[in-house]
Amino acid sequence: MADDGLNIYDEIEIEDMTFDPNIQIYTYPCPCGDRFEIAIDDLRDGEEIAVCPSCSLMIRVIFDLSDLPKAETQSTSGVAVQA
Repeated sequence: MADDGLNIYDEIEIEDMTFDPNIQIYTYPCPCGDRFEIAIDDLRDGEEIAVCPSCSLMIRVIFDLSDLPKAETQSTSGVAVQA
């Protein structure tokens, strides 16, 4: 499979990334000091490239769709309630 001209810095297992459930984003430290970011919705849509917002580096996220947290839209009322 071609990378469509992308220069991928590394391939990272999703288990090595940090998930923030409040903003639904996976992050991973970038060598520049910032963090690579990818939204869980992008992963569910088949996107696998996380980008650093501060530099030009990109990583490929290795994951299975079945391993992602379930979408919160499956609640009966359709409204998320915070405790």
